[in-house]
Amino acid sequence: MPPPADIVKVAIEWPGAFPKLMEIDQKKPLSAIIKEVCEGWSLGNHENFALQIADATNFYITEKNRNDIKNGSILRLTTSPYQTAIQLHERIQSSSMDAKLESLKDLANASRDITFAQEFINLDGISLLTQMVESGTERYQKLQKIMKPCFGDLLSFTLTAFVELMDHGIVSWDTFSVAFIKKIASYVNKSAMDTAVLQRSLAILESMVLNSQDLYHKVAQEITIGQLIPHLQGTDQDIQTYTIAVINALFLKAPEEKRQVDEHIVDILNCPLTEMAHILAQKQLRSIILSNVIRSATPINDEMAHQLYVLQVLTFNLLEDRMMTKMDPQDQAQRDIIFELRRIAFDVECEPNNSGSIEKRKSMYTRDYKKLGFINHVNPAVDFTQIPPGMLALDNMLYFARHHQDAYIRIVLENSSREDKHECPFGRSSIELTKMLCEILKVGELPSENCHDFHPMFFTHDRSFEEFFCICIQLLNKTWKEMRATSEDFNKVMQVVREQIMRALTLKPNSLDQFKSRLQNLSYTEILKIRQSERMNQEDFQSRPILELREKIQPEIMELIKQQRLNRLCDGTCFRKISSRRRQDKFWYCRLSPNHKVLHYGDLEESPQGEVPHDSLQDKLPVADIKAVITGKDCPHMKEKGALKQNKEVLELAFSVLYESDEYLNFIAPDKHEYCVWTDGLNALLGKEMTSDYTKSDMDTLLSMEMKLRLLDLENIQIPEAPPPIPKEPSNYDFVYDCN
Repeated sequence: MPPPADIVKVAIEWPGAFPKLMEIDQKKPLSAIIKEVCEGWSLGNHENFALQIADATNFYITEKNRNDIKNGSILRLTTSPYQTAIQLHERIQSSSMDAKLESLKDLANASRDITFAQEFINLDGISLLTQMVESGTERYQKLQKIMKPCFGDLLSFTLTAFVELMDHGIVSWDTFSVAFIKKIASYVNKSAMDTAVLQRSLAILESMVLNSQDLYHKVAQEITIGQLIPHLQGTDQDIQTYTIAVINALFLKAPEEKRQVDEHIVDILNCPLTEMAHILAQKQLRSIILSNVIRSATPINDEMAHQLYVLQVLTFNLLEDRMMTKMDPQDQAQRDIIFELRRIAFDVECEPNNSGSIEKRKSMYTRDYKKLGFINHVNPAVDFTQIPPGMLALDNMLYFARHHQDAYIRIVLENSSREDKHECPFGRSSIELTKMLCEILKVGELPSENCHDFHPMFFTHDRSFEEFFCICIQLLNKTWKEMRATSEDFNKVMQVVREQIMRALTLKPNSLDQFKSRLQNLSYTEILKIRQSERMNQEDFQSRPILELREKIQPEIMELIKQQRLNRLCDGTCFRKISSRRRQDKFWYCRLSPNHKVLHYGDLEESPQGEVPHDSLQDKLPVADIKAVITGKDCPHMKEKGALKQNKEVLELAFSVLYESDEYLNFIAPDKHEYCVWTDGLNALLGKEMTSDYTKSDMDTLLSMEMKLRLLDLENIQIPEAPPPIPKEPSNYDFVYDCN
């Protein structure tokens, strides 16, 4: 007979004694269980003891997490969080260097547990650590020459404990003094500093900036770009990652007015990190990141790729202001830019006001503006009142005209000499292309939390967006000629150009020249071949018999997809636990039983490399108890306060299973594919329709394959709209074979 669901069989350790096998009744108070365990070893004052998970985490068992105890778990009887906090609070103030070092190491490990952290913080432990950093370390620095490793470890463990305690979100970041910030910044600003200390210091500065607008200003005053550059020039990728993370954090929190700075009046190496526009645009930082990070012999890990992606997004977001600024048709300075475009293209100087009649000058301007391809020939300034792309399009056109003058003149004159119906309008094309590039690069959108999609080529030039535009506008003109397009084909040309750009970007070129080379291989003819090849893989027979056959086959294919989804659920998936901390991953696993009646799930210490044993998943949820599957922002774990709520990408991967009255099992899928598999599978179990994009894609693919197999013998035979007539009966049946 199986044991009751509330009884859990565990082993409990105590130093110096043989482990005990016990049955824990989950209905009993935890204090009563601890008392029973203490009495078994004749230990008094049971209130001074607690139970821990006997693994690398050493997390305390509390009333909140006691249901996580599984059959076969190994627990450890230890001192209570309160007693441990008191002991460590005293020990870290020891006058003995060795005792202090050992206690700080223990504190750094214990601080990962939120139960202990709460007790230590209640003893004003955070203030003690900050005081040690502010003033205490001077004492140890005197000993640094004779015991440098000890000093580095001492400070490293102090800062590690601080980071772990603060990551629980119990204490506000706004409580820290300027002296503490200066001290942390000094560790970053020193040329030679212990690697662990430097890494923790950078992490603290990043968290300060992200969590407090007030601290942003204080940190920005202490750190300069010249002091961060040496950390990027090193070979430790973790240090480089944290350094770029600090730059990103400061840039993300910078007030709008601080992001746009005149690059001619700033001393770059000594400028505070509030002048972010100049820092990210100037050559030295970009070239250092390119040579020491992107082109380094060390492969770029996911965290570094994410930080480079964030830096790329924030850099392009500097364009948002110009992108959303309309041109003022009455602003003479802005109108002068259009005059400059005309001057460069046609090699004409601005005529004095008294030269010729007003009508003649207007007629001449109108003629030239038409050749330049503006929609409004009389007043082209009106073309730039559309936002996006606003003034950014005009900026790009002027950059192209000045820095690629030969190509600019060639395009304008080439199109002005064509027949009217075949000319490619440079002005209109530039405006629409700028808008398209902003959409492709998502200018103005905040970085995604989990994206690693950075493009190395954008780090190879100080004006990468403008150069990107210059390459693409020449591509557009080339494609226009290849398509023999007219003004009516404008939107078709733009669609082809978008496809060319997207396909070239997918290949992740390392430089702008490589991107240009890839585009050369994606001519309009090549795009047509690719489209035709893709179209060949799609079913485009639309006659009635074919449609009837499709309808007949669809239920079979849908059943096949359903079985595949259920089989995938039986294989199971590893999910990440919901956490706002990027660098600490916790996992849990969920799978469907082979008979499709029960969901088995449980926690894992690390991401599994192979199959997860069935007996390690102790929790069960009968499928019959499931009431509904909820997705997106309606999920309860997406309604909670925190960073996850604001992340669009996480919202798209979230789903919950509602069971009983108001109980939920909450999921965040590792990717879109797993999200579709699980939501489809759960809906199939509930007898509901599978509606994910993945199901539609599978249906199209499998249905197309099945149709082609069934119609294999009909190749090159025209299928009639109506079925052929039934032939007349034969005059005799002598041709029938007699089986007897």
